[in-house]
Amino acid sequence: MSAALTQSQIQEALPGLDGWGIENAKLLKVYKLKDFKAALAFINQVGAEAERLDHHPEIHNSWNRVSLRLCTHDAGGQITEKDLILARAIQSISHP
Repeated sequence: MSAALTQSQIQEALPGLDGWGIENAKLLKVYKLKDFKAALAFINQVGAEAERLDHHPEIHNSWNRVSLRLCTHDAGGQITEKDLILARAIQSISHP
């Protein structure tokens, strides 16, 4: 079982996560891409990282906008180190 991070730990991590914020106890970032095709390509890249890390985000796509929400189910839907690791991995592949 994963341990939830404290609010202080989350706030300390946010400056290193460009554009990520908190919404309803989840990490959230909305990417705006060139078009639908670019959004799908980005989603596939995110999926590959999620599979590699065995930690899967909530993904919502609306044409060229991709919203990603991260939390850890085995920590009661709270934010854990797993979410920070995935957010950093997503940042490294994104090309909005």
